[in-house]
Amino acid sequence: MTTVLARLHGIRHTDGWIFGTMLLSACLSLTASFVLSVDALRLAADPGTSLSCNINDVISCGTVATSWQAQLFGFPNAFLGLVAEPVVITIAVASLAGVRFPRRFMLAAQVVYALGLVFAYWLFSQSMFVIGALCPWCLLVTVSTTLVFATLTHVNIRDGNLFLPPRAQAAATRFVDADLDLVAVTIWILVLVLAIVLKYGPALLA
Repeated sequence: MTTVLARLHGIRHTDGWIFGTMLLSACLSLTASFVLSVDALRLAADPGTSLSCNINDVISCGTVATSWQAQLFGFPNAFLGLVAEPVVITIAVASLAGVRFPRRFMLAAQVVYALGLVFAYWLFSQSMFVIGALCPWCLLVTVSTTLVFATLTHVNIRDGNLFLPPRAQAAATRFVDADLDLVAVTIWILVLVLAIVLKYGPALLA
């Protein structure tokens, strides 16, 4: 068992695993962004159209998509995903091929994606507590954005791209080496699921 765990630990810290996870997560987010963008255009053409993910009062893409929060910058938020995720996909594919980007570029990517993560969770909180409805595609974006951010943080800590002070870098490296970042992300996603179930409960299946 110890040998198996050691091998799994080793695999998780390889470029193949890190950037492969980043690539898969970014592709999922891009797919969701594409679907949401198409739905936004359909609603713009016909506000009364029924979307395939309008399942009940709680799980309703239409309710979320017609809220002001869905177009915070004057256009559908999903358009941002169509712009951002191809960049992440490019980083992941190039890194899998052995390319190493400059430290400042990776730091910039970390900062920009951190802002994207904050925005994704703001939208999630608005859906949960203000709009009162959930969009499955939006939830996929939230989860996949979390995973991309986690993998990006992992590699940037591993490679020292965040320009942290020596003691902070050493502490962050120990955190990642011990797989505590994986534990943190797993707990975080479980908390999201639990929050949804506790708030809406049986209404999710009504």
